[in-house]
Amino acid sequence: MCPPAPVPVRILFQVNYERGTNMKSKEVALEIKILKREGLSNRHIARRLGINPRTVKKYVSEFDKTPVDKRSSQKASKLDPFRENVKEWLDNDIGYSAAWVFDRLRPMGFEGGYEIVKRMVRSMKEDTTRIAYLRFETEPAQQAQVDWGDFIWDLPDGTSRRLYLFAMILGYSRKLYCELVETCDLVTFLDCHIRAFEFFGGVPRDILYDRMRNVFIRKLAGEAVFNRSLVSLGLHYGFRPTVAPAYAPWVKGKVERPMDFVRDGFWRGYGFTSLERANKDLFSWLDLKSLRIHGTTHEQVQARFLREQPVLGSLPKNSFDTSYLVYRTVHKDCCVHFETNRYMVPHTLVKKNLVLRVKNGVVRLFHDDRFIVSYSIPKAKGQFLFEQRFIDGLKNDREMNRRKYGRSGPHRKKGRAHTISPSVPSWAVDVETRSLSVYDLVPEHQDALSDGVAI
Repeated sequence: MCPPAPVPVRILFQVNYERGTNMKSKEVALEIKILKREGLSNRHIARRLGINPRTVKKYVSEFDKTPVDKRSSQKASKLDPFRENVKEWLDNDIGYSAAWVFDRLRPMGFEGGYEIVKRMVRSMKEDTTRIAYLRFETEPAQQAQVDWGDFIWDLPDGTSRRLYLFAMILGYSRKLYCELVETCDLVTFLDCHIRAFEFFGGVPRDILYDRMRNVFIRKLAGEAVFNRSLVSLGLHYGFRPTVAPAYAPWVKGKVERPMDFVRDGFWRGYGFTSLERANKDLFSWLDLKSLRIHGTTHEQVQARFLREQPVLGSLPKNSFDTSYLVYRTVHKDCCVHFETNRYMVPHTLVKKNLVLRVKNGVVRLFHDDRFIVSYSIPKAKGQFLFEQRFIDGLKNDREMNRRKYGRSGPHRKKGRAHTISPSVPSWAVDVETRSLSVYDLVPEHQDALSDGVAI
């Protein structure tokens, strides 16, 4: 027998190529389309690509077909008449489940199954909840953002302690100021602002906050009402507080992300010994990180800060007093009452309104911006704190004593006995006290006695 004729190498290549690509490869279709656009014939394209001319013809014919919308060729769904109802329900409340929608559709005449309802609800929710964001950048010194974060410190005895991280970041340069504190009350919050301004060497025009209780109070006539102490701080340093919309953390993204940046980069694995030492180490770490190339700006943080710092608002000559303000009226005992304790002031301030500034265990008392006295707040309750000069001043005030003890004083009431001043006039005469029985021995004076005439 004669040996079989050898198969041409080109045919073998063509078969293997077609089998390997299954003739549906996008790369082959792309090559065919490009060569066809250059004006080559189907046979020429097939010869160049090493494929069957009928395959080239098949792809070329598919290129010439007009795309058909598959959705238009689908069968009508039993849910189509109720599509607008489902859309209206989900527009009112995105939380409605497919089961809830299905139960409402049944009494309306829907005869389909639960699965098609579930697919429609899922599709509508995806369209509704899809959110797109637009990244925005601010001009130098235009805005800073502020936020709190909490950090847990595990103690050797198995318990834990909570510390708080105050963070302020400049929007343009991404220069970051952070500080660990033990409390996040209003006084600490304001003090952290002041130290941040001193760190930056200036003040931004706007500071953006979320709706924390130390900042935002309520909406009034469409305008945000801020904490009075924060507004006073803004007036002193020349910045405007603004608040982010509710449930919109992405608006404050510049300061939200550094929380995890500090938590993972500095705090994780850090050996805490004291608050002072931790803040010192944190400042050193932030200085080092300011030399990095920022992932968004693609510039060094410190280099951008050097351009932003001269544009910041200048610091005032005097720092703002961040003491906690309390308003009290001086009682008649010459004292103001605060947290179960009594603090004595000069008697001339009775019934006056005073301002108490409380900070770091000390209370300072002011009247019309005039400093009066300061006291250390005792740990015990119900204490009376005074200065001897206030007591001496009350004792030596003759006019006050006259008003209290004199005949013409305001406390003298008609028809009632009143206290006579202890000072006796020189014209006063001592009168002997005698029994009325002695007048029985003097008959000639009985008429005078009955008429009320003194003998």
